[in-house]
Amino acid sequence: MSTSTPTTKATNPTAAAGAKAALEAAAKPKKVREFNKKVLVDLFRGLSSMLRAQINTADAMKYYSHDLPNKELAAALLQIREDVNKGINVHEAFRRTHRFNETIIGLIQAGSDAGQLHHAFHSLGLRLKSELAFQKQIKKATITPCVIICVLLGAFIVSQVKIVPQVEEMLSGVGAKPDGMTAISFKVSHFTKAVWPVFVISLITAAVTIARSTHVRNLIMGFVMSKWRLLRLLVMSLRQLTFISTIQLLHSNGINLAKSIRVSANSVRGTPFYNELRTAADKYENSGVPLSVAFAKYTSVDAQVTHMLAIGEKSASLDAQLEMLSEMYEEDLKTHMETFAATIGFLVLLIAVALIAAVFIGTFLPIFLMGPKMMNSAK
Repeated sequence: MSTSTPTTKATNPTAAAGAKAALEAAAKPKKVREFNKKVLVDLFRGLSSMLRAQINTADAMKYYSHDLPNKELAAALLQIREDVNKGINVHEAFRRTHRFNETIIGLIQAGSDAGQLHHAFHSLGLRLKSELAFQKQIKKATITPCVIICVLLGAFIVSQVKIVPQVEEMLSGVGAKPDGMTAISFKVSHFTKAVWPVFVISLITAAVTIARSTHVRNLIMGFVMSKWRLLRLLVMSLRQLTFISTIQLLHSNGINLAKSIRVSANSVRGTPFYNELRTAADKYENSGVPLSVAFAKYTSVDAQVTHMLAIGEKSASLDAQLEMLSEMYEEDLKTHMETFAATIGFLVLLIAVALIAAVFIGTFLPIFLMGPKMMNSAK
């Protein structure tokens, strides 16, 4: 008599887990990058010109996207056009693409609410162009010097790890005993060989941490600003120019002050001004304190800002005072940027000379000093 054993369907837990992870990955929305500022300058200029020519917003998106080389931008504009035709607000249509930051969306919303969308696009184009110019100056003043210093630092490490030990072996081979500066040079080489991997790894780790962590950047920036007055003036001028010009743009287009301040806070997100501005807006709107008092108590803006805001409130010329402050800080920013670039260039020159001297002294000085001894040992 035979008995049959029922077969059971085997399950593979690993395969099931893999399939579940794949489904979760597919369901998770892909992270998309925002369009770069150079592309946006041309976009907003084009949209502004078409809206001024009485072309409606949806058609302006269609015309600009036609035969556009940037296919991602063209797809985003067509998506915005479809959403606008469905009755979605234009700023919300821009937000749904996930390709524009909150500052841009806030300015578009302000322009739309005030019936001045063409002016908002035009102002965005000018503002982004100005930001690109300042970013170019900052990169020229900081990135290039950093690259030069890294290259020279690498040359110094190579000379100490590869070249100087060969010189030391050559001298020991002829029985010459190092002394004075030569002995110090060899000790520096030994120390460099022992610590350079840790130093390089620490340097890379610090650079990655600073690049990825806003909190760490703010801490370092705050410390350096507290010690270096020029950098403090430069950074404060840039930040205050950014949000003051935004407030001026919004308020001049009919947006109330509290909302203008909250939207402008997005332009300095990630800095101490962000929370300060939002607090000042809440106090101004809910507590009834004058704008100048709210800024003086709850923000760290310059005294000049609160003084001019107080004048604007008393004389009913707030828009004019905001415009004057924007122009003043733009002029100050240019001056501070030129001084900063010149200072950085001088510091880089000093560091470059020091590193070149270190390479020369560490590599060739032992040979020069030990030359006579080597010749005597060879006799």
